[in-house]
Amino acid sequence: MNSGAASFDELDRKIITALMANARTSFAEIGTSVGLSSTAVKRRVDRLRDTGVITGFTATVKPSALGWRTEAYVEVYCEGAAPPRRLAEVVRNHPEITAAMTVTGGADALLHVRARDVEHFEEVLERIRVEPFIRKTISVMVLSHLLPESPEAGASQPVPTAAPSDAADVRRVD
Repeated sequence: MNSGAASFDELDRKIITALMANARTSFAEIGTSVGLSSTAVKRRVDRLRDTGVITGFTATVKPSALGWRTEAYVEVYCEGAAPPRRLAEVVRNHPEITAAMTVTGGADALLHVRARDVEHFEEVLERIRVEPFIRKTISVMVLSHLLPESPEAGASQPVPTAAPSDAADVRRVD
């Protein structure tokens, strides 16, 4: 995989847009919409994957369909300078943490947590707090999503057309 900046043209952008809208769209369907053969689309998708522009295909699932009805963001404050590598090790041990990043400001990290209910969230929070280098946490519970079409709300990538109403929007390429 090439770690440098990838170059791609307008056709590549159209292919990427089509895959983001629905990665199950066949190469033939994409080809028809962008004016290429299915073989040419496949070659371009393969190149986009090889160069790291397309990093993978996944399933987007509505969290509530899995029973994850409680959501929060947790600021993590560490004793001293906890290296990001150590924080990454900790968050990988908690399947309820759906995103984690180091941040600027007072907190050292920000975690996105999903849980079945408030009791389950509290249990997750206690498991996080037991780490010896974590000094404190500040949690903010999500009440509602103002942009329900956003990935954070459990939607697929935002696209100009209406979002699918299925519980799962599977992302794959034939």
